[in-house]
Amino acid sequence: MPSSNITDIPPASSELAPFAVSLGDPAGIGPEIVAKSWVMREARGLLPFFAVGDAASLRAVWLGPIATISAPEEAAAIFDSALPCLQVAEAGDIVPGSPSIDGARTAFQALEVAVGLARSGSAAGIVTAPVGKEQLYGVGFTHPGQTEFVAERCGVAPHNAVMMLAGPSLKVVPITIHIPLGDVASTLTIDLIRARALTTVKGLQRNFGIGRPRLAVAGLNPHAGENGALGREEIDVIRPAIESLRQEGIDIVGPLAADGMFHTRARETYDAALCMYHDQALIPIKTLNFDEGVNITLGLPIVRTSPDHGTAFGIAGTDSANPGAMIAALRMAAEAARARIAHG
Repeated sequence: MPSSNITDIPPASSELAPFAVSLGDPAGIGPEIVAKSWVMREARGLLPFFAVGDAASLRAVWLGPIATISAPEEAAAIFDSALPCLQVAEAGDIVPGSPSIDGARTAFQALEVAVGLARSGSAAGIVTAPVGKEQLYGVGFTHPGQTEFVAERCGVAPHNAVMMLAGPSLKVVPITIHIPLGDVASTLTIDLIRARALTTVKGLQRNFGIGRPRLAVAGLNPHAGENGALGREEIDVIRPAIESLRQEGIDIVGPLAADGMFHTRARETYDAALCMYHDQALIPIKTLNFDEGVNITLGLPIVRTSPDHGTAFGIAGTDSANPGAMIAALRMAAEAARARIAHG
């Protein structure tokens, strides 16, 4: 399986501030999976965290203990007995499953506050619950997603902030993300592939403790283009990027036929797979690790993770949301923060 020294990093909870968890859209499953994660805190070995958002969204779906805090440093002392919540603007009447403009405004503010706390060092990192982009766009949110927003607030150029989807058995990075499939070929460039790959290498070292990361790169076309018979992107763009990276000492192979990259034996040969477009990366990770998949942003000065799923408005308020991905995101945030301390 992908190699990592993360389990060799000694516990460092005393060195870490609590983690800030933005609750996402208050009408989605974010509040429920955050609350369920707190319930399972001891069983899953979670370090202290606090919710950022409207406490009413937690109370709408959960009867457990909630303690409103005014500063992050209060969270650790309260964490054993209640879920700490840093209150931001109220979301109005919260109806699980029914998103609203007021709710989107609260989600936006919670994200802004959480990022600020991580940047100041008051939080060891942020974990972002899912948001509804359609509603966010109605309150002035102009970014394709939370990843791009966090990168901007951290002063990181978009091409240097890399979205990695990570699970127990696979880590993938999409080179292009939220663009139409018809635009992928024209968007791919040697420089873009190089930038994503270099950030991935540094991110694997810094966040996962992998000393010499191994990368595998997917081709764009069926059978990786079959030497130009099925497309020239592998010849003109992907292969030159790989060769230039290899000359710099990066352990990288490809372009490989994507349909053969994700079986068990293949995954044992690399630490992360670089894929050319969104679904090429997300289909295998969600197939293999749907309830444990984590979105971790590489290339940031702060730790940021998120469950690899959406708001699930259709099941919000039914007490049926699985907190597995949120728990995994919390655990990965802690592992990344510890790895950064060890990495220096």
